[in-house]
Amino acid sequence: MTTTGSGRFSSVLTIGMVVALTALAGCNRAESPEEVSADVAAARQDATENVADAREDAAQDVSGEAASLNETAADATHEVAITRAEGEHKVAIEKCEGLSGDMQAACKDTADAALEMAKANADSALAATRPQ
Repeated sequence: MTTTGSGRFSSVLTIGMVVALTALAGCNRAESPEEVSADVAAARQDATENVADAREDAAQDVSGEAASLNETAADATHEVAITRAEGEHKVAIEKCEGLSGDMQAACKDTADAALEMAKANADSALAATRPQ
């Protein structure tokens, strides 16, 4: 019996399909209980490690954000303290204008000293919030 070119192709195609189906059937074979148990344990271990890593990353992110918020709050508190001190200084200076001579000068000196003290306290409070 003589085979033509298309007959050979058909035979090769049939053999190829049989090999492919056999290979696919091998891929879907059931694993032994020991293999399944080992695979499940490995998957659980990977999942546990991934969750732990994710929690650590989240904690670091939150910590970083908290530090940033703390720094922003400290800066705002400092700014408010300085602004309050400057406002109180202006009021004190205006009150001093009602005095004359040495009393006015002494009043203004006291107001200036109070402003400098308030600024120094605000600066110290801000510095205390910064890491060394």
